[in-house]
Amino acid sequence: MAEAAAQFNIHDAKTNLSRIIDRVEHGEEIIISRSGTPVAKVIPLSRRVDRAGRGSLAGQLVMTDDWDSADVNDAIARDFGLA
Repeated sequence: MAEAAAQFNIHDAKTNLSRIIDRVEHGEEIIISRSGTPVAKVIPLSRRVDRAGRGSLAGQLVMTDDWDSADVNDAIARDFGLA
């Protein structure tokens, strides 16, 4: 049977946020409660990347013939407020 998640009230969670984040980074799930009622769960994010290595996207990307044209580059610059 899985162990129950640790539980902190909001005040303790604010006081111990660094410790809580450290525990979550090591795989633990933490429940945050208000007046004894669970309201949030802090869980680890998965950082796993499913790439086989260099060239792993080969054949999966399609580039148009004009991908590096001046028009396309100008449009991208405008989108980012650089033109």
